Amino acid sequence: MEKKITVLDIQNMKDDGQKITMLTAYDYPFARILDSVGVDILLVGDSSGSVIAGYENTLPVTMEEVMYHTKAVARGRKRALLVADMPFMSYQVSIPDARRNAGRLVKEGGAEAVKIEGGIQVKDTIKAIVDIDIPVMGHIGLTPQSIHRMGGYKIQGKKEGQAEALITDALAVEEAGAFSVVLEGIPTIVAERITRELKFPTIGIGAGPHCSGQVLVIHDLLGLSGRKLKFARQYMDLEKNISDAVKNYLKDVRGGNFPSEEESF
Repeated sequence: MEKKITVLDIQNMKDDGQKITMLTAYDYPFARILDSVGVDILLVGDSSGSVIAGYENTLPVTMEEVMYHTKAVARGRKRALLVADMPFMSYQVSIPDARRNAGRLVKEGGAEAVKIEGGIQVKDTIKAIVDIDIPVMGHIGLTPQSIHRMGGYKIQGKKEGQAEALITDALAVEEAGAFSVVLEGIPTIVAERITRELKFPTIGIGAGPHCSGQVLVIHDLLGLSGRKLKFARQYMDLEKNISDAVKNYLKDVRGGNFPSEEESF
């Protein structure tokens, strides 16, 4: 088995100029496949709310839902670093709540790190979790749990003062002790500056090519999410492949061609 990836390896990759790869995973088979081909980080994202559960956004996702998916992914991965999203209201109410929920994702779920959305406003929360030896990945820019404040899924850092605020957020996340930060929906020039100024790795999604690494939602990559996003390259149309396969099955059953004699006992 290849060497298990840890948060220290992620930092070393940044220091060595090696791009970091990260994808979401929500179940055992996808975790097993993604891990086997060498993805560095698997993220059990609260994006499961949109692409798995069919919610309008990530806000309804619960701790128990994230826990379920994290356990499944943990069973399927051997090499990749496993990061679990902390869902809305699992860390915002109080620091004791945040510590307890982060601890559950590690102790019960099998996660090796947690991800928290927000910058300077969650600095103390990040530090509190790091202080109990749970690695934290930050997440700034377009933070989906903040869509009501932002007025929707809007690129951050384009207006006057926003870029400096994002840099302040990134530095706060780093100072709090996080091991990396996701930059989402940020202009390339801003993401490049943040990546240059920070010592720890940046993982981009809709933030240009200059980040330390990149992350995509696996359903977007495979064409399974039913959405087309500017920043998400679709590598295949798996929805069409599945539809075609099921249509052939329906045709065979209705035509009396399945099961065949060879497929019967």
